[in-house]
Amino acid sequence: MAEEWRKVARVVLLDPADRILLLHGHEPADPRLSWWFTPGGGVEPGESREEAARRELAEETGITEVELGPVLWRRACSFPFDGRRWNQDEWYYLGRTGQTGTDDTGRTELERRSITGLRWWTSGELSTLRETVYPTKLAELLRTLLAEGPPSAPVVLEAERA
Repeated sequence: MAEEWRKVARVVLLDPADRILLLHGHEPADPRLSWWFTPGGGVEPGESREEAARRELAEETGITEVELGPVLWRRACSFPFDGRRWNQDEWYYLGRTGQTGTDDTGRTELERRSITGLRWWTSGELSTLRETVYPTKLAELLRTLLAEGPPSAPVVLEAERA
């Protein structure tokens, strides 16, 4: 049987100071296994990827005032999480917001068990971070985005498997 791939929409959310918002999460069964990642999640039936990006951003962060831009990057990834293997086809949208306050009351039960916080990061702070970040080259990707602007077409990132 072929592996099932989950369609995912993520948001590279920048504030007026060009800081990026990342969530801090961990494996529910082992909080020592932790990482930083962009807001986003699976596309629901009948939903476009852009609609999923907006919904997930609102659920995970409470941020609804966002200007959603082009798809910056695409990535295929596969990883174990919460007792199963996830195979994801991820699209990363550029998002801009002036709404820097957050609210986590819209999170799902799994998100409440696995997300421990969030933080706005400058490009410089992100480049010195020694913790795991997904996608793994996010600091470099953000630096390029801020220097050159969005790519003319989505950049396909190297596939990642954990």
